[in-house]
Amino acid sequence: MDLERRNEELEELYLLEECFPEAEKLKQDTRLLSQWNHYIQCDGSPDPSVSPEINTFISLWKEETNETLEEVIAKSKLVLNLIEKLRLLLLQTPSYDLEDKAIIQYQGSILELQELLHLKFNVATERLLRQASTLADLDSGNMEKVIQDENVTVYVWANLKKNPRYRSVRFSETQIRFEIPRILATSGIAIRLLHTHYDHATPLRPVSASLPGHTATVTHFVKGEVQKGEAEISKELQEEYKQQECESVSVCEEETKVEEQGDTEVQMSFVQEESEATKCELEMKLLSEAVFAAQLLLIENANEKPCFCEDNEVDLCQFTTLGGVYHLDIFELPPQCKPMKGWMIVEILKEGLQKYIYPPESTEDFETENAFPPIEVTLEVQENVIFFEDPMVARWDAEGKHWQTDGISNVLYQSEERLITFSLETFGPVTLIQDTHINMPFQSWELRPLDVNKVLLTVTTVFTEIQIQIKENLCMLASVKVDNKKHSSTLEGRWMTPISFILALKETGLNIFPTGHSHFYVVINRKEPLVEIKAYRQLALLSSAFAFGWSKWNVECGSKKVIVKLREHLTEEELVQDPNWTLLMFSGDRAQRLKINENSETFSEALKEETEFHSTLYHLVKDFASKEAMEKIRSSKCQFIDSVCYMLLSTRLLSYS
Repeated sequence: MDLERRNEELEELYLLEECFPEAEKLKQDTRLLSQWNHYIQCDGSPDPSVSPEINTFISLWKEETNETLEEVIAKSKLVLNLIEKLRLLLLQTPSYDLEDKAIIQYQGSILELQELLHLKFNVATERLLRQASTLADLDSGNMEKVIQDENVTVYVWANLKKNPRYRSVRFSETQIRFEIPRILATSGIAIRLLHTHYDHATPLRPVSASLPGHTATVTHFVKGEVQKGEAEISKELQEEYKQQECESVSVCEEETKVEEQGDTEVQMSFVQEESEATKCELEMKLLSEAVFAAQLLLIENANEKPCFCEDNEVDLCQFTTLGGVYHLDIFELPPQCKPMKGWMIVEILKEGLQKYIYPPESTEDFETENAFPPIEVTLEVQENVIFFEDPMVARWDAEGKHWQTDGISNVLYQSEERLITFSLETFGPVTLIQDTHINMPFQSWELRPLDVNKVLLTVTTVFTEIQIQIKENLCMLASVKVDNKKHSSTLEGRWMTPISFILALKETGLNIFPTGHSHFYVVINRKEPLVEIKAYRQLALLSSAFAFGWSKWNVECGSKKVIVKLREHLTEEELVQDPNWTLLMFSGDRAQRLKINENSETFSEALKEETEFHSTLYHLVKDFASKEAMEKIRSSKCQFIDSVCYMLLSTRLLSYS
């Protein structure tokens, strides 16, 4: 392959890959438009990215001290929406646009909202418990209340009768159950289960604007070099204009002053246009470099495995919390309301709602050794969460600020009934955890076109087959199969932006997205980052007209090359009529068709007869692609290509299959 043709191919690829910075500019415009739409909406809700607005919202809500649980749950929808907006701002804003000051502000606002929301639930619970005697059940004499919502479910039981024989607490019309010891059955206590379908206990993952290595370099380069470039361009054009002006004066001395003024205005206009064009070209080039660096970060492997000090501490790089958090609390019953001459008199304790310590710090005053046995708890598992194996139970360590697995015993999971029973030594927040990498490595994958700017990505794992549709800048869960059976999911049919979609899939247990630490927990088919990223970008460019799939030979070609199978795919009928695939091998700077096929007995890098090497996958398929296929590739929208590339980078199919 001669050098001249190689340079021509790389130059053409560079022009095609301008779709990535163009897509990023559209994302920037969308973020600005979103802020403007919120401003003109005037619905009373704060913009969480504006510090004075969110601080005012928090301050005003703190002043509201007489809310019921129903009112807090209703307000929680807005609060959770604000937290989600801030979380997406941190994830969707590129590192080169995200300042340390903004990160501190957004994360600080998230923590304040989370803490205030939980405080509000405690205050509202206290208000409810003060009225427990007026809400007592006629049969048992105790109070029971259940409030269900899409994000939160609250179960409250108040022990008013203190009957030592009443040892089994079960909430009506549910499977939630507590087996309490005699000491609790005879105490003035209340049990609350606050099941939040979100997780506000796990610490926020650190976000850094000062990214390591190449990205940090590009970050400063983008911000500093544009200004430097503008100054240089301006200086050069000014000198050029002065020179042109001098030449114009010397040659055209006899022309009238009016003509001179007209020529000057034309030249000034030309200089300004040239300046703007050069400035835009420089900005796009720098933005392209920044986007490439940000994409490269998505597939970088961490050099060190995270260290966890405690023996029973949950490794959050290896495990994921699923189904929200179950906040289990035992409270001391507050003084009850008493009717007096048409009034309701109640004593309000200054210290507020008090937790009942179980077991107490000192047990010397109690006669039997087993006065404080573990409490048996039965919980309902959230319906929209998938567990591929029996989940583990973890409890929150408030001092160490992490999840632990000790203090929990006799775990029994009933998958059909979606119930989990376990014994708990002490109450506090608990959650269910699953191996983050249970669906990795993948068994196979396929990416095929469905329509103009629309593709279907199928990922097959040991337990499941997940189909994802991608169109323009949106993704949707098309179908899920578990053990070869169709599984219904609340996410099916819902179009979301790629980042929101990935978060939603993870929260339901369908995690097919490796992290920088995943290679410590999964045996992978490691590929060089530069080779991998170039392959994903070029597969995305071709995805509107070609189907790609997993090849068994990708394991055999080493870390500096990737192999995929490919075939032209323009209509749905072709899926059945043309089962033949072509094998392509790509090293980042050289692409070729292979002589072998999927059914060959041995691996060989031999070039297919009557084909030649190329610098890019685009120019390789150009040799045998139809005119219609190339037309579809060239007419693909930049947002669509960017979304396909982002999904490929997020799944890392070439390394994790």
